[in-house]
Amino acid sequence: MAKNLVIVESPAKAKTIDKYLKSDFTVLSSVGHIRSIAKKAVKGKPPVDIKNDFVATYEVDPDKKKVIAQLKKAIKDSSTVWLATDEDREGEAIAWHLCEVLGLNVKTTNRIVFHEITKNAIEEALKNPRNVDMSMVEAQQARQILDRLVGFELSPVVWQKVPGGKSAGRVQSPAVRLVVEREREIQQFSSNAIYKVSAEFQHNSDTFSSELSRTIDTKEEAVNFLESLKDATFSVDSVAVTPGKRSPSAPFTTSTLQQEANSRLGFSAKATMANAQKLYQNGKITYMRTDSTNLSDLAIKQAEQFIKATYGDKYSKRRTYKTKVANAQEAHEAIRPTDMSIEHVSSDPYEQKLYTLIRNRTLASQMADAQIEKTTVKVLISNQKDQFLSKGEVVTFDGFLKVYNASKKDKLLPKLTGGDKLNAQEITAKQTFSNPPARYTEGSLVKKLEDLGIGRPSTYATIISTIQAREYVVKGESEGEERDATIIKLVGTKLTESTIQEKSVSDKGKLVPTAVGMIMSDFLTQHFNQVVD
Repeated sequence: MAKNLVIVESPAKAKTIDKYLKSDFTVLSSVGHIRSIAKKAVKGKPPVDIKNDFVATYEVDPDKKKVIAQLKKAIKDSSTVWLATDEDREGEAIAWHLCEVLGLNVKTTNRIVFHEITKNAIEEALKNPRNVDMSMVEAQQARQILDRLVGFELSPVVWQKVPGGKSAGRVQSPAVRLVVEREREIQQFSSNAIYKVSAEFQHNSDTFSSELSRTIDTKEEAVNFLESLKDATFSVDSVAVTPGKRSPSAPFTTSTLQQEANSRLGFSAKATMANAQKLYQNGKITYMRTDSTNLSDLAIKQAEQFIKATYGDKYSKRRTYKTKVANAQEAHEAIRPTDMSIEHVSSDPYEQKLYTLIRNRTLASQMADAQIEKTTVKVLISNQKDQFLSKGEVVTFDGFLKVYNASKKDKLLPKLTGGDKLNAQEITAKQTFSNPPARYTEGSLVKKLEDLGIGRPSTYATIISTIQAREYVVKGESEGEERDATIIKLVGTKLTESTIQEKSVSDKGKLVPTAVGMIMSDFLTQHFNQVVD
């Protein structure tokens, strides 16, 4: 018989931990929460007793009865029980529920935590057990009871008053309101057209593009301006080169991982968290629900060794990051690989892409700044006060960009000096339209929620999935509407005019409120503003 029983919440996590423990350990899983607040009164007790200090009535989930029976049998056959659920509020609550249902003493049962599933981390945790932290349990209960009070009290009102309304919630309703308010801004936006003038200049065999330092309001003004340039000559007024630098971003938190995976990989918040969960449970990354940007000394040393060995000493720079989020749990770590030297961890392309993103961001955070030269070229027009401007950047030392490249391409300029004569190959005035505020993507909505202190790292993905599942918000599919844009071009002394078709701003993949979502948000804002504030 195994002397030690370790209980975790996930079968995959149990499988990984089992590999690192000796034969006198058995590792079993509760398969998530084993009980929750009752959906209706049980033996006369309400789900949440508002009159009696908000005491909650819990009931065992019917599909967990078999799991509980298995755990009870394993406890009888063991001398020591270790509760190894996740090190956040939900994990602490699961540990407490296990004590309550399995008859374990909450004050004496061993509780162990670790934020990476590695041999060292597990062995260290076993050396330093503690008891269930009831303050964390009560924090989780308070959050869950608040969710129930808001959801259970408001949802029936929504069913009655809002056609198609399915639910309201403490966090989901403010999230819908944000999307609806942005849509109203877009609807009220009035687009206006201006003309932007650009030129292609030639110097010796090199060409470069330049833009007029101001915009032009009307087509008539644009035509007159280009007409005036027929007799003009062009020369370089000045070339200003200023050294600059780019610094790497901090390692990932849950929020920044969801934002970056959305913008770089096109992953939804739900897909990001599902793949991160698998990587964590397989021991490849640290715990994926965190708002800390800290790295352990061990992780920083690992990164330093890898960077110096792979790229050289000049690429390494030891850095520590301070978390900007209020109430962040600084004892936790950022999301990082458990072993910096490992590049490939999964045959699943989605898991591997996410792992590579996490690994590169972590390594970049411990690398030197990229050194750049910012160049500004001013071009004189012989018969005008206006000037053309060209701006470009040259990377003189790539630093962290070696592993975590910036997405924008650098605009290279030819070598120029003041007084150089330039040949204007063509000058173009193009009609451009002002764009309304951008609709939220999943990533930008997560950032907004975090900025406003709505929700927690563990809930962002669920919030965004829920408001889509309830059909309050959908992903846009439009590529944008076709519209005419006028182009006036000067080549030599010949002026031509043409019309091109271009698309307005696309909402493809962006979050758009449905009619039901807008009605429901308006209803809640009018009658229950304190909930959706």
